[in-house]
Amino acid sequence: MTEGNFVDYVKIHVASGKGGQGSRHLRREKYIPKGGPDGGDGGRGGHVILKANKNMWTLYHLKFKRHFAAGHGGSGGKQTSTGADGEDIYVDVPLGTVIKNTDTGETLQELTEDGQELIIAQGGKGGMGNAHFKTSTNQTPRYAQPGTEGEEWNITLEMKVLADVGLVGFPNAGKSTLLSVLSAAKPKIADYEFTTLKPNLGIVTYRDYKTFVMADIPGIIEGAAEGKGLGHYFLRHIERNSTLLFLIPADAPDIRKQYDILLDELKRYNPELLDKQRLIAISKSDMLDEELKAEMKTLLDKELKGLPYLFISSVAQQGLVELKDALWEMLNTEESDSHQKISD
Repeated sequence: MTEGNFVDYVKIHVASGKGGQGSRHLRREKYIPKGGPDGGDGGRGGHVILKANKNMWTLYHLKFKRHFAAGHGGSGGKQTSTGADGEDIYVDVPLGTVIKNTDTGETLQELTEDGQELIIAQGGKGGMGNAHFKTSTNQTPRYAQPGTEGEEWNITLEMKVLADVGLVGFPNAGKSTLLSVLSAAKPKIADYEFTTLKPNLGIVTYRDYKTFVMADIPGIIEGAAEGKGLGHYFLRHIERNSTLLFLIPADAPDIRKQYDILLDELKRYNPELLDKQRLIAISKSDMLDEELKAEMKTLLDKELKGLPYLFISSVAQQGLVELKDALWEMLNTEESDSHQKISD
């Protein structure tokens, strides 16, 4: 999937169908010239229904179709026959889609299971036919109910990427390169900031045909939680990842400081993100010789205070097996020793 085809935020307009008119019919047959009321009820209006589909990865199919209107209910007929229900409209969305009311900002629901449905616009009720209004004092009512109006809403759909591992780091930290090496994903890679403007997903193969999903999230900058840079655009995708892989380049001026800034941005956006398992990968470590790497290890052991970290190089293919081993263990251990929390 190309970056341009990845759409994770759309606004749509939905309108359900109006309920059908109740019938005012009076029974008239050859030998029954003045029969009683036999008007049927109107059919209900069609619903607009959002449905989670595990085979969809993006909201791209809604990029050019933004209006959805369900069918109106049919009118009631004679012999108390009920009108046909209006046609329901189904809108498929990927797993991990959050539905919000655009006008109020209220979150309505999140669809996370395949086949899960949400009636986003309820069809109007059909009106009752005149047969319902017959009484001992009014045996031939010549009136019936109209159907009720349907609902009309402006809806915002936000997709949160469903992945096992989320890559967290500053722009140009090597996240896209790592994803391209570990999986078959082909994200855009260049030597400037914000090369990645949309999340990229890759399936990482492990031993014995096992796999896990890794997401390359656009780079964080300081102040991202307040909307600077790409801001909330990418931070919501991290909420779905069970493990966070912090990628910090070996030539960073202060590795611990960069980690603290990244962690602080996550905390300010959503404190629950700190409950996730975390691993630090020192990228671009092929620039280090053994002596310099040993010095850095001594320093990091002191500064990171037991936080799990390892050295990798995507270009030189160094440390990648150890990285996959560590991630797999974290993903498949409920109470992992690698789960660390940082006090303020």
